[in-house]
Amino acid sequence: MELAPIILFTYNRVGHTRDLIESLKRNREAAMSRLYIYSDGAKNADDEVAVNEVRQYIEQIDGFAAIDIVKSETNRGLANSVIAGVTQVVNQHGKVIVLEDDLVVAPYFLQFMNDALSTYEDEERVGHIQACDFTQDPSLPPTFFIKWTGSWGWATWKRAWKLFNPDGKQLLAQLEEQKLTRTFDFDGNYPYTRMLRRQIAGQNNSWAIRWNASLFLNNVLSLNVGRSLVNNNGFDGSGTNCGGGDLYQSNLWLEPLPVEKISPIEENMDARRTFARYYHRTNGFWAKVRRRLMRTLKGDFGK
Repeated sequence: MELAPIILFTYNRVGHTRDLIESLKRNREAAMSRLYIYSDGAKNADDEVAVNEVRQYIEQIDGFAAIDIVKSETNRGLANSVIAGVTQVVNQHGKVIVLEDDLVVAPYFLQFMNDALSTYEDEERVGHIQACDFTQDPSLPPTFFIKWTGSWGWATWKRAWKLFNPDGKQLLAQLEEQKLTRTFDFDGNYPYTRMLRRQIAGQNNSWAIRWNASLFLNNVLSLNVGRSLVNNNGFDGSGTNCGGGDLYQSNLWLEPLPVEKISPIEENMDARRTFARYYHRTNGFWAKVRRRLMRTLKGDFGK
């Protein structure tokens, strides 16, 4: 089996980047995998030192079959970097594993991702593999299908990435025309539609919400895990889109996670209800009030 190339998107967090690389190198498959590193340019003069520190570090990385570093002279932003980088690499190799610099992966992450990419390579209804579980719900099976795409440690194929529609207006119009917004929002328990509207309005620049909607509207499923092989360490205020505590922390699964082909290929509605319950519990009105109060008591007066 030809191993999938790995893409890493970095910016200005050398400590997070180092943690991710070290966790990747604990995977046996790392030494046989090609690593592409995309380093975005600094937004402003204040970020230049940290960006250069990251670039000095990534030039010294070893332990992979090959390393390709792409440095942007300008700040493209994460969304533009991801869209361009994934398109380039997946068109060249046919499949790809994608990581951002604030993640840490388990020792069997690469084994699972490559096994899953191979197992479902020719299944048109499967378009995404997600290796992070933040619900920590023991009722979830080891693997399952769901119409939802997470962006923390994921993989896809060239055939599926062709479905990506970068036009948020078109996606929103289709969701509304087909009366799917409530389903897209896990029965109204998480505001994914609002996130898409905010992307259209320029209030966020999320590529992930557009990828989520693209596959959702095409009735294409994601293979998800109920045993997390990825943890997001970026909820420390160091990143653009992450902050506010451990709401989405995961417990890393440190054993092999077998990929047993699921048949029939259809959404696991029990898993979907699990996600809806999780979002209801963590994003309801009183849950938000409690989090805001706790943050205020800790002296965190940010947004």
